[in-house]
Amino acid sequence: MKKEVTIYDIAKRLNYSPATISRALSDHPAIRPDTKVIIASMAQEMGYRSNTFASNLRRQRTNTIGVIVPRLNSNFMSSALAGMEKVANETGYNLIISQSLESVTKEKANAKTMYDSRVDGLLVSVAYDTDGIDHFNSFINKGIPLLFFDRVLPHDHCTSIVIDNVKAGYEATAHLIQQGCRRIMHVTGNLKRNVYADRLQGYQQALREQGLPVNDDLILVTDLSQEAGVEAVRQMQRLKTMPNGLFVTNDFCAVTCMSLLKQAGFSIPQDIAVVGFNDDPVSQVVTPDLTTVHYPGREMGEIAAQSLINHLNGLMDIQSTNTIILRSDLIIRHSSQKLVEP
Repeated sequence: MKKEVTIYDIAKRLNYSPATISRALSDHPAIRPDTKVIIASMAQEMGYRSNTFASNLRRQRTNTIGVIVPRLNSNFMSSALAGMEKVANETGYNLIISQSLESVTKEKANAKTMYDSRVDGLLVSVAYDTDGIDHFNSFINKGIPLLFFDRVLPHDHCTSIVIDNVKAGYEATAHLIQQGCRRIMHVTGNLKRNVYADRLQGYQQALREQGLPVNDDLILVTDLSQEAGVEAVRQMQRLKTMPNGLFVTNDFCAVTCMSLLKQAGFSIPQDIAVVGFNDDPVSQVVTPDLTTVHYPGREMGEIAAQSLINHLNGLMDIQSTNTIILRSDLIIRHSSQKLVEP
């Protein structure tokens, strides 16, 4: 590897002082414009690279925000990251993005890497099997702002950004009940995570309000994968009485269920009405199109990044707010409309 070109190398080539080179490359007003052009041209010719990292360390800021997500290959997370990237670009910050692959062990390693990289703040959506916050204590103890989004962990010194998952789960289930469904199966994710536990609570609340039993045989906890969709349909067919409603907390898994149910001879929504969650693009290309809950991923990413950056710049104190709740909407499509609206 070739030796890095320094301002001293440029100064020697042009017979200027290192201080003049440094000021010119920093666009200092004391340096004449024509001198700046000469120095910038020589720096480019020699392959000079500004050591931003060292400069930021001197200022005790790196202008970098760390982001840890469970997986990158989901439409929701891609939308959230796009929102973060937009805000970061507009405010002069960079993002370091890593994925835990749904493993707390990997999440711990990612947190350490972010800490050692001296990020100014950290945005986190936790993995399936994360039980506690201890691996983020180094950030909290150092006063580095930590903000959770979507899948969150409660902590007095951390802010969380979520939707009202209880309300969303309630509305999805209530809609199925309004369509005449009395046996509604609920396929959900790991109940350690707030998003799935809260949606289950909303599902149970809607059933109880209508005097319908909460049947454990109709609640299936899965990883919401394609294989989980296969197992959900198998379980439905093993029941003595088939459900006539299905609420799945993930569109991809819901679409898998719909495909297999149709292959088995069931009509959707006439035999089984289906509601998903997230409003992923797949919800509109499947037949019939899927009723789902719109999850504002890009907006969540923008608000998460802007809140953290505003805190770093002294414009707000995110630690004064424990939770920011965003709006979600039930998008009614053909997969659940047993009753035709007049």
